[in-house]
Amino acid sequence: MKVILLKDVKNLGKKGESREVANGFARNFLFPQKMAELATKAAVQKSQLEMSQETQAQEEALQKIQELAENLAGSEIIIQAKAKKGKLFGAVSKKKILKELEKKGVIVGEDALALEEAMKEVGEYEIKVELGHGIETTFSLKIESEE
Repeated sequence: MKVILLKDVKNLGKKGESREVANGFARNFLFPQKMAELATKAAVQKSQLEMSQETQAQEEALQKIQELAENLAGSEIIIQAKAKKGKLFGAVSKKKILKELEKKGVIVGEDALALEEAMKEVGEYEIKVELGHGIETTFSLKIESEE
């Protein structure tokens, strides 16, 4: 029996793919759990349309991520914090950096920033941002002492 997968099925295939399966497997497992549907002509066309729309959406998302990376690359963020002799009274954490990025219109998740630990000294740092789809960029973070 030829079916179109509605979800990813382990050891069978990915969503949208057409597969030949045993009749009993389709009727007793795939259909009741809404993991597949019978591969009729209309279902095949619908699946192809959905796949093309999904591909287009992924391309648009990738383009937005690339634009974000270009905007962020080489930019400089300045954070002022209380310090004494180059040591900060508090640390500059990911959350503070994300707030400053949001002020510039850049919204990324906390897990996108590649920081091992919070910064505790005045100075300049290069921060790596992992935006997904294998795209990474860096920006400069400058921590200044408040006066």
